[in-house]
Amino acid sequence: MEHAPQPAATGFAKIIHIDMDAFYASVEQRDDPALRGRPVAVGGSSARGVVAAASYEARAFGVRSAMPSTRAARLCPDLVFVPPRFDVYRAVSRQIHAIFHDYTALVEPLSLDEAYLDVTDDDRGIGSATRIAERIRARIRAETGLTASAGVSYNKFLAKLASDQNKPDGLCVIRPGEGAAFVARLPVARFHGVGPRGVERMAALGVDTGAALRALSLETLRQHFGAQADYLYRAARGIDLRRVEPDRPRKSVGAERTFASDIGSGPALRAALAEIAAIVWQRVEKADARGRTITLKLRSADFHTLTRARSLPRPIADADEFATLGRELLDGLLPLRQPVRLMGLTLSALGGDSPSGNTAPEGQGSLPF
Repeated sequence: MEHAPQPAATGFAKIIHIDMDAFYASVEQRDDPALRGRPVAVGGSSARGVVAAASYEARAFGVRSAMPSTRAARLCPDLVFVPPRFDVYRAVSRQIHAIFHDYTALVEPLSLDEAYLDVTDDDRGIGSATRIAERIRARIRAETGLTASAGVSYNKFLAKLASDQNKPDGLCVIRPGEGAAFVARLPVARFHGVGPRGVERMAALGVDTGAALRALSLETLRQHFGAQADYLYRAARGIDLRRVEPDRPRKSVGAERTFASDIGSGPALRAALAEIAAIVWQRVEKADARGRTITLKLRSADFHTLTRARSLPRPIADADEFATLGRELLDGLLPLRQPVRLMGLTLSALGGDSPSGNTAPEGQGSLPF
């Protein structure tokens, strides 16, 4: 159910999106001076390893998270692989989130290193949303030795875009009246929720920027993008009706991969599954989530979808158990009648999240940006 649009003028909400800069890699560089200034990838360096995070020095070579480690090493021969230390990342995350809660109770965590904050009510009387974001960033640097980027705006969609605008260690403010023009200049690949295939489908329609997307009618968007159409229509206009939801319960964590060519052989499918399982478990760790149910999804060339799931009476223990259970689900389907074009793996029945009885305010305050 959508919430009513937020009121105009002084009634706009004040939303901050905080995103730590290359979080895992920055923690490793902080804790090991020998890594500073060097291209670092957090993750395994084996043939089946996947990059969990890359330092900005590594990103300059094209290394990205979720990339196979073998490809990352080819792109950057001097890349230093560091095994992840999720206990350390969680501890640092607790420090950061404690800082957030010093400024507002309306904090919606997205992962260990990212959150939305609704500061409309200015609980500490600081005077502006931008000043609150500046103080949070300064405290994160002083208390953790790490940098964070922040976006300040009147809705979540724009705040998230803004936090990415001046990375790393940057701040961007999009004020009321500026959202539509800001979005119009952006490539559609910057829109949250628009992946590589979405970008390709838009390119086929001649759409490469927010302005070009805005030129499409809602009917055209629904024809080509189905359930995502309404979101795209609003996003192209800088509109987002979602509220900040403290302690939002997460239902699942997963990943999918669409293959360049259909895969039907058992060894190739198992190799692909191992890569996807590694990506999903990294997301599980980043979200600090645990779950009991694993679901495998396979989609054939004719778009027939096959799913298999298994639930345990307890949370799945670790990455190895998760990968083993996924492989068992796959092996139970082999040999396949026809090759598949897509494979997905999901962890659900998550525990540890407490549902919130709160909702963010309508944004009736007069805190300036």
